[in-house]
Order: sequence, then structure tokens, then C-alpha cells
Amino acid sequence: MAGRHERDERGAATVFVIGMSIVLLVCAGLVVDGGLGINARMKVADDAEQAARVGADSIDVAALRAGGGIVIDPGLARQRAADYLVARGYGPGQYTVDVNDGTVVVDVTDTTDTIILSIVGIGSFDVRAGATAQPETGAAAP
Repeated sequence: MAGRHERDERGAATVFVIGMSIVLLVCAGLVVDGGLGINARMKVADDAEQAARVGADSIDVAALRAGGGIVIDPGLARQRAADYLVARGYGPGQYTVDVNDGTVVVDVTDTTDTIILSIVGIGSFDVRAGATAQPETGAAAP
């Protein structure tokens, strides 16, 4: 038939395959790097919890001996929690330690690098966690 133009479809499958490969690569990146992110978040949360416990264990011995009960020594609590976090590899600016009304509050931030998502420009992301702890003041059960 005259006047009919045949469409050249060569390469259409290649475009589809490349597009699907990119989509599958991003999905794999979300799975792999998302799993690494969850693992990093769990590590940061565990470190924050342990640092808060170490801080809450910093009892003011002089106040206890004077009959003032169990009271946290704020300076010692901050120092011991910070020392714990430094020993775990955290640097300045990655954590805060506060003592408020007998409660130790620890916030920790870290960065985790991506493996697959770095291909599409996402090289890393931050993970954060916080924890609080208080000294045990109850009597031991018999």
C-alpha cells in the first residue's frame, strides 16, 4: 500500500530492559541499603541505651552515705556515659548526654554509607536514637 509508513521498532526492547534494570537496581538498593540502615539504627539505639545505663549507675556516694538516698552525680554520669560512647567509636558532635531530675538522657547520631544507592546519588544517611535511664531505687525482692 502506498502512503503507509512502517514503524521501525528496533531498540524498543532495549529501552524497556534498561528501564526495568534501573528500577530493579533501585529496589535492590532499598532492600540492601535499607537493611544496613536498620542494622545501624539498632546499633545506635543499643549504644544509647547502654550509655544511659552507665550514666544512671553513677551514684553520688557522699549523698547516699549522708542519708540522702540514691542520687545521680550529674558530672560523673555525663563523663561515664561520654566515655562509653567514645570507646564505642563516637566522636564529638555525635552524641549528647544530659542529666535531668535523676534521669540520664542520651541521644546518639551516626551516619551509615550506602552500597547500591550510591549509584543513584544517595551516598549515606543519618541514623539517630535516644534513650533514658534512672537508677534503681526499689528494694530487692526476697
